[in-house]
Amino acid sequence: MASKQDLEAGPQAITNPELPNQAENDKDPNLVTWNGPDDPEFPKNWSRGLKWKNTWSVSLFVFISPVSSSMIAPALEGLAQSLGMHSEIETYLSLSIFILAYAIGPVFFGPASELYGRLRLLQVSNVWYLAWNLGCGFAKTKGQLFAFRFLAGIGGSAPLAIGGGAISDMWSAEERGKAMGVYTLGPLLGPVIGPIAGGFIAEYSTWRWVFWSTSAAAVAVQVVGFFWLKECHPGTLLRRRRDVLAKETGNENLRTAERVETLAYKLLHALERPVRMFTTQPIVLCMGLYMAYLFGVAYLVFATFPDIWTEVYHERPGIGGLNYLSIAIGSFIGLFFNLKLVDRIYSILKARNNNVGKPEFRMPSLAVGSIISTIGLFWYGWSIGNTHWIMPNIGALIYTMGTISCLQGMQTYIVDSYQTYAASAMAACAVLRSLCGFGFPLFAPYMYNSLGYGWGTSVLAFIVMVFGWGGPFIFWKFGPRLRAMSEYASG
Repeated sequence: MASKQDLEAGPQAITNPELPNQAENDKDPNLVTWNGPDDPEFPKNWSRGLKWKNTWSVSLFVFISPVSSSMIAPALEGLAQSLGMHSEIETYLSLSIFILAYAIGPVFFGPASELYGRLRLLQVSNVWYLAWNLGCGFAKTKGQLFAFRFLAGIGGSAPLAIGGGAISDMWSAEERGKAMGVYTLGPLLGPVIGPIAGGFIAEYSTWRWVFWSTSAAAVAVQVVGFFWLKECHPGTLLRRRRDVLAKETGNENLRTAERVETLAYKLLHALERPVRMFTTQPIVLCMGLYMAYLFGVAYLVFATFPDIWTEVYHERPGIGGLNYLSIAIGSFIGLFFNLKLVDRIYSILKARNNNVGKPEFRMPSLAVGSIISTIGLFWYGWSIGNTHWIMPNIGALIYTMGTISCLQGMQTYIVDSYQTYAASAMAACAVLRSLCGFGFPLFAPYMYNSLGYGWGTSVLAFIVMVFGWGGPFIFWKFGPRLRAMSEYASG
């Protein structure tokens, strides 16, 4: 924390939190900035232990919401009977309406975290999620369940919108791949661990315990966040420094580099920026479309998994839920290879480029992941009902390996490209991604009834080939030009 003497001597730092050493700002004695490039309070200068503690804390908040999104899948039959749901759309709506809320919450939460800090929004949104998710367990009608689950999803969407920006706050581009891998693991493992537990709950208890158990887990995450989580948004930290110095010195003219704006103006721009980025930034649009598609396919697989194991392979719900382990294993394998290779590839390509890093150096992991995902989908679809039960599991494992590589490559590329506005860019992507996660499970039964598992899944794989095989080469060539034309892109 800067002292009163530091202030009287004049600040030695920045307007841009990413570049803590801009001497031109020394001319303004009222400007509160970082005390040089080695300021220990600047998040990128934190110790590795503190960075990892904060990264894992953020990942826990990101993890609990996807657990809740899919844990109900094995219990859908009992829930539908209990609350009088008579159509497949109503039944699958109880699962996917939680994801629909993801399309609304991030539009506000992502940019708001840039205005009010990551820590406060993560904690408040988790309490909001906890309250409404607990209410789902006490729902008496399907209308109550739909309403409570949608409201719980709004709170649950905040960590997904804020997490990518928090990672960008703490880690440099050369280190960010590993941290982003840990962050990505939550949204992938959550929908896997949830149904495994939900399968045994559905078999040995009531569907209401699906919600009560996830609420208990949210309490545990809140406790961990209370002790471990630390504010990491540079702009928020500078505002706090300004407030402390103003109190110590009595100088009310102290300010940060941010413009002074009314709350209404800030909220308007908090909603406007993701929409503007999505409609004007080809990088955000294209990455958002592909990320949305992979997310939708993943939730389609999660939603239809129980039917495959109980109807095609005639397994009990609890045992059928264990098949989700194939997705978990695929996630771990994909994460392991990404942790080992993604930052190494980035460093090698950076060294070959006169030691200048580029976001496009994330494209190799996206290209390889897309090919692996395509192989996994073909394997999964054509093995269902035609081979031993282990074969669809292997296909799901391969698909998940590729998906985590793709998601990590895309998210890291967006964060590298829009460092200052990373949360807004991720929020823009989250809107379309969530709409696909909501809609794909609703049409899945009709698609598989018409085409069967083989051709139905093949259609999904063909689309992955179109987006995922050509996209990385296009961005490798034209990405720098697109970023150069952008008013938001870093640099």
